[in-house]
Parts: sequence; structure tokens; C-alpha cells
Amino acid sequence: MRKTIIVVLTTFLLSGCVREDRSLERDDGRFVDRQMKNVTQLTFEGDNGEAYFSRDGLRLIYQSNRDAYGCDKIWIMNVDGSDKRMVSPPHGAHTCSFFFPDGEKILFASTSHLPGDCPPRPKRPHTVHFIWPLFPYDIFVANADGSGLKRITDSPKYDAEPIVSPDGSQIVFGSQRDGDFDIYIMNADGSRVRRLTDRVGYDGGPWFSPDGKRIVWRAWYPETEEELALWRDCMENDYIVGVPLDIWVMDVDGGNKVRLTQNGATNWAPSWHPDGNRIIFSSNMDDWHADIEKFGHNFELYLIKVDRTGLERITFNNVFDSFPMFSPDGRKLVFASNRNPEKPRATDIFIADWVE
Repeated sequence: MRKTIIVVLTTFLLSGCVREDRSLERDDGRFVDRQMKNVTQLTFEGDNGEAYFSRDGLRLIYQSNRDAYGCDKIWIMNVDGSDKRMVSPPHGAHTCSFFFPDGEKILFASTSHLPGDCPPRPKRPHTVHFIWPLFPYDIFVANADGSGLKRITDSPKYDAEPIVSPDGSQIVFGSQRDGDFDIYIMNADGSRVRRLTDRVGYDGGPWFSPDGKRIVWRAWYPETEEELALWRDCMENDYIVGVPLDIWVMDVDGGNKVRLTQNGATNWAPSWHPDGNRIIFSSNMDDWHADIEKFGHNFELYLIKVDRTGLERITFNNVFDSFPMFSPDGRKLVFASNRNPEKPRATDIFIADWVE
């Protein structure tokens, strides 16, 4: 669900493989990421996204489409951008990677068990400008260097978006396996799969709280016959169109579901602040176009408390910012952005110091 948007970035410092972004330090109220300092670009090749910290905060695992590959592969790098290594198979599409707590193992979704370099994309309806294809991913576990690859789900439909619990015992993920798109949880070896959501509509992007007792996710539930027909077409043809999404939290057993946002915008890519009381997410809620009565494509980062108070905007610019994750100690924030004008139609990984 990446966006391709014109970006604003002016001043940079090259040091090895990283570039420091100082263009957002203007204190004019327009281009200031007030709680982020020393914003530094970590990737420079291809299209990159979904970079997530290891438990020790020293490495990042992410997906990248580069080197003439036709679809994303999984890469690991140090938090300073050094020692980039591809750790997924060179064939197939790959997405949604994550470290196990011990740092010795990783997991990601992949189509490497299927023939072909990349899976075929579903046909896009003529009336839709953007679709998110639901490739027939399964979830794999491997050693951190990519060796010892093992498939732990077996479904003809989409199994992806896996996140490991803080104690390493469970995996939460999104799946199309029962005909709808829902959140599931399973043991770390792929056994004992349980379904956590059951409303008709989209439930995706789950993420464990730091104590492992709650899950945050994004959701959209069709309400009209027209929306239901659209959703059925999406599920039958394996894609999702752009729809409004809201941020929800629930207990790890699926109970006590609470909706945190309700603004008509697309609120997504949620994860937790290490304090366990706040959610960081991406949204286009402040990009409303009254003349066409639609939200635009400028996604910024926001924080909200789990009691639905304290909504706070974090980034202030005119480009796509998303996929945020705090380091385990809360001192760093990694995110993906289109803020490099040299690559206006590609996404890169950035890291920043977090200032409360």
C-alpha cells in the first residue's frame, strides 16, 4: 500500500551509506517534525518499506525491490544503514518481515514455494486507480542469515503480516484463508491457529503490545449493499481497493475490541510506543480536499492513546510517511517515506532520534 508522491528534501550530508535530513528543522510550523531529530536516510536503492527493529535495537529488517528483481525481497541492515544483506530467497515475492526476540531467527511472508519469479498481479477494475494485490503468500521462519528456511503456514490464499509476540511464543497475522480478511494468532511453530476477528470486511496489520496482552490493527467494515458488493469482488479477485481504515485494539484472545479512530480517513500501519499506552500510525486525516470531498495521498505520522485521547500529529510535510516503529528503548523511530527528491516515486527507510 505504498504511495508515490512528490517529495520535499533539500539539504543532506553524505557519510558512508547514510544521509542526514536537516530540511525539516525549519521552525516555521510547516515542515517541522517536532519530536524527531537527526532524521537520517538509510536506503538509497530501489523501493523500500516496512523496516522493523530487532529486540536489541541494533538491526532492522525490511523489504526492498531493487537490483532488477520484479518484486520485493527481504533485507537486513544495521541501524546506521551499514551491512545490508538480502536474506530471503531470490525468487518469489516477499513482505512483512520481523525478528524473533532472540535475534537469531526471522519470519516473513513469501511466495517462494510457488513457481515463477513473481506471482501474477490480479486484474485491476477499470473504475479503480489503485489496488493492493493479495498474493498467495505463506509465512516462513528462517535463521537471521536466511538459512534454514521453513514454511509454517499452508493456505492457497493470502497469509502475511506476521508479528512475533514479545516472548516469542506466538505469531499474529492477517489472512484470507476463510474467504474474508481476518486476524489470526498461532503458536510460533505454526500450530494451533485461532481466528480473532469475524466481522465481514478488512482486518489487517496486527501488532502485539509490548506486554503481549493486546493487539492493535486496522479495519474497515462495509455497511451498504454497494460496499458489500465491492468487498465481495475484492475477496473473489484477490485484491483490496483504497477504503477508509480505522485503528482498533483488542485483547490477545480477541476480546474487548475498541475502535480508536473514526474520521473517515485511511488510518493504518499501527504499532505501539514502548510505554504500552500509545499507538503510532499513519493517516491522511489532514489531507482533506473539500472541492472533491475526498482525502488525498499525503500520509503523516500520528500518536493516539489507547483510551482514545491525546491524538497528536508527529510529522509535518507534504509527502508520504508510514510504517513507523519505535526502538524497544523508545529512543529511535524508524519509518518509510518519499521525502527524497532524487527518488520522487520510490520509498526509502529513515531513522530519527525521538524527543518526548
